[in-house]
Amino acid sequence: MKINRLLAWVGIMTAAIPATQADRAHGAFRAAIAVRNVTPDPLLSVSGGVGPAKPTQRKFGELTVRSLVLEQDATRVAICSVDFLGFPGVLCDRVRRQVPDISAENIIIGATHNHSGPDCYGFTDSEGRTGADLKYLDFVCNQLAEAIREAVAKLEPATVWIATGQAKGKIAYNYYAPDLYDRRCDVIQFLGQDKKPLATLVNYACHPEVIGSEQGILSPDFVGPLYDRIAQTGGGTGIFLNGALGGMVTADCRGPDGEDIRTWDECIRIGHALADEAIRIVSNAPIQTDPALYCAARTVEFPIDNPMMLAILQSSPLKMESNKSSKIATQVNLVNLGEAQMLTIPGEALPNIGFYLKRKMHGKHNLLFGIANDGFGYFLTKVDWGSFDRYDYITRTSLGEMTGEIFIEEAIKLVNESPRPR
Repeated sequence: MKINRLLAWVGIMTAAIPATQADRAHGAFRAAIAVRNVTPDPLLSVSGGVGPAKPTQRKFGELTVRSLVLEQDATRVAICSVDFLGFPGVLCDRVRRQVPDISAENIIIGATHNHSGPDCYGFTDSEGRTGADLKYLDFVCNQLAEAIREAVAKLEPATVWIATGQAKGKIAYNYYAPDLYDRRCDVIQFLGQDKKPLATLVNYACHPEVIGSEQGILSPDFVGPLYDRIAQTGGGTGIFLNGALGGMVTADCRGPDGEDIRTWDECIRIGHALADEAIRIVSNAPIQTDPALYCAARTVEFPIDNPMMLAILQSSPLKMESNKSSKIATQVNLVNLGEAQMLTIPGEALPNIGFYLKRKMHGKHNLLFGIANDGFGYFLTKVDWGSFDRYDYITRTSLGEMTGEIFIEEAIKLVNESPRPR
């Protein structure tokens, strides 16, 4: 055991005492996590992107929704993750309305961007039909709200380890430009009163699309095995938040012949590899016994200049705001926890945007939660939008030329107006 990890355990032994009203009054940091299984029974069609959902005949693994709740003084924050392609803001709001114990603007919901889960957008076919099951979506929202409320009820004094390091091994690559992706994996591990990890948050940019939507399989892709491995190695309950994965940072499931290996065994290999790297990265982190917690939110509005994206939003049965407008608004959050700073992105930002934002953020550890609080396709800068053939697809599935520019400007304002992490 590394020496600073040993000292950390000693510090926890003195700090891990039952919570009292006095502890809470003096702002002791507390945390808890809760999970719900939302695997549909019977199985539903799955969505890998714009267009009709694909029918399924079998499943591997289970779909879950997860809520990590953090508290210090009067600040309480929920960081949630759901095993879907995306989770539109209208669904996020349904969840928030069911959680009276946390301010709506402090509830963050990120999608893993799984390509083999049910449609949460209500994509329609050429005849206006959708594969989305609205009753199922209500069920998912209710289950996530339950998980948040359970985590609130379970809050306990906690300490944290925070670390950033390169995830080594054959995990991800950029399909468009193999080396253009962020290899950094950010990990926050929470220890409870029993001196054992209760949760491990993994933030890494990668499409979970090993299985995809075309094989007739419902699954959480590599994120499910990631969670299993974290639990098996003593990391507690895992929670995964994706990063700046656009254009196209995907799972490296290439075989020796260059063809993709699109099997559940490959999901297990990649999920376990990422979990092992996350545990390795955080294993020598210094302890933070009373990390300062801060959360801010702002509403950002984007014009919808892309006719296809406007049509998708207007035809959705979810009754999104854009049904009556050529603009759409969403919530963007900034969270400080100890030396870490976390920023949400309501879409798939390209790697260069991610690199830039991390460079401008103020934490020792800077985390980007991609596809969080909404999922509006790809976020490109104006110089990349529609500029060359390779980016044709991501241009067609972006709100418009200025989406990335608007987000960068608003995100940097939010960062600069917030206190520095400590």
